[in-house]
Amino acid sequence: MKFTLEKTDSQSQARAGQIQTDHGTIQTPIFMPVGTAGTVKAVHQRELKEDIQAQIILGNTYHLYLRPGLDILEKAGGLHQFNGWDRPILTDSGGYQVFSLAGTRKIKEEGVTFKSHIDGSKHVFSPEGVMDIQRSIGADIIMAFDECTPYPCEYGYARNSMEMTHRWLDRCINRFDSTEGKYGYSQTLFPIVQGSVYKDLRKQSAEFIASRNREGNAIGGLSVGEPAEMMYEMTEEVTAILPRDKPRYLMGVGTPANILECIALGVDMFDCVMPTRNARNGMLFTSEGIINIRNEKWKDDFSSIDPAIGNYASTFYSKAYLRHLTISKEILAAQIASIHNLAFYLWLVGQAREHILAGDFAVWKDQMVKKVSTRL
Repeated sequence: MKFTLEKTDSQSQARAGQIQTDHGTIQTPIFMPVGTAGTVKAVHQRELKEDIQAQIILGNTYHLYLRPGLDILEKAGGLHQFNGWDRPILTDSGGYQVFSLAGTRKIKEEGVTFKSHIDGSKHVFSPEGVMDIQRSIGADIIMAFDECTPYPCEYGYARNSMEMTHRWLDRCINRFDSTEGKYGYSQTLFPIVQGSVYKDLRKQSAEFIASRNREGNAIGGLSVGEPAEMMYEMTEEVTAILPRDKPRYLMGVGTPANILECIALGVDMFDCVMPTRNARNGMLFTSEGIINIRNEKWKDDFSSIDPAIGNYASTFYSKAYLRHLTISKEILAAQIASIHNLAFYLWLVGQAREHILAGDFAVWKDQMVKKVSTRL
């Protein structure tokens, strides 16, 4: 993997760049649709490419390991061959999912023992094992195994957890560097900065991660319930330390406003389930603000969902029709809304990139944050 930094905004830390992988080039800043179980919910691969213009998607180690399982994925030739997506894929290590199973898992230095949410069967994730699993899945970018601490979190727990995450990282690196990919293309390992909402821990973790000199770095443990201003404070603390010449990935973030503010802090990569999850519940993100399509005010609004986005779903269907489908609980409602929301997110980061390159990002960002946060 190769990262090229093209331009940094003069009035913020926003950056425009390119990430080159064996499955294609990613223009940053970028939003990555979440395809937890090998699929972005309610969206075809063709729509991801042509309508949404996604450049990279996510898979999840925990879910793919449990179902369909590594045997099927290896027989298929990896996740790219299995789901037909021929552009880059990033896999989360499964740490967040494992640690969210608080009642059914045990954390030890060796790794984590947990029970499957599907059938209750017992499994163990270790740093070495998670590297092997992600080798089998075949993602272009794979994540180190870490512990995502909850919010709120006591200082002592956050420190101990961070230190264990650092020890696990060295084990991940050793395993990753001593093994090879299975499908004829290269893979890249990203470490993850932890430290909860404590500045000194975030600084210590960022310095540790930077010292490992991997091709890219991630920031984890945010967007877990802490106030937005605290998220921005921690992000700024970390981006000031992480290497300028490597991509920075803020995991699990977030609202359109969160993404714009964190682009301004020097983040290059984002993912979040919000655009598809909220779409299935009738919430639409648009260039003018947020729409609850269930509201009666849209029942006779025959204007398109958002002509500014330019994709088929956003321009062809009217708000009135989408409201009708949503109220009627038609499956098509979830499809249209999901495609639109994802297309909006990709449009938003694309616009951010254009304004960084044009040199007027900071002014545009402040205006756009107000727009996208307005409830219509």
